[in-house]
Amino acid sequence: MLHVDVVCVGSLKERYLREACAEYEKRLGGFCRLTVTEVGEERLPDKPSEAAVAAALQAEGRRLLDKVPENALCIEGKEMSSVELTERIQNWSVSGSSRLAFVIGGSWGLSQEVKQAARLQLSMSPMTFPHQLARVMLLEQLYRAMQIAVGGKYHK
Repeated sequence: MLHVDVVCVGSLKERYLREACAEYEKRLGGFCRLTVTEVGEERLPDKPSEAAVAAALQAEGRRLLDKVPENALCIEGKEMSSVELTERIQNWSVSGSSRLAFVIGGSWGLSQEVKQAARLQLSMSPMTFPHQLARVMLLEQLYRAMQIAVGGKYHK
């Protein structure tokens, strides 16, 4: 069975986001072994300097990379459809990858080291979303991909 790791900066603060994630985690349980890991978010002042942001990204990046197994994907970069994501996951599974990790950065993004370590940089949209909402969106897309793979009715 495929093991999927979702490694995120920060915790979900809003109840509705926690509930949405819990629902998709439950649904994904029939398709994969899912692990969601949170790492601490660096605290920055309201108007941080570029150096402070860079230092925070470095610190968060080290914590992320400590938790990420091989075959990581970060949520920045190439846009693809739900069907294309499904095909990628299936191709990785067939080629012997039994474990995938998705990395979601904090409100300032991801360090360059995390991006370089990623097998694929995946964009959800050219729009900007809160990183906490990105977790819900990623879990939903993973569930959609699993449904597409088995010919389920969820994806229309």
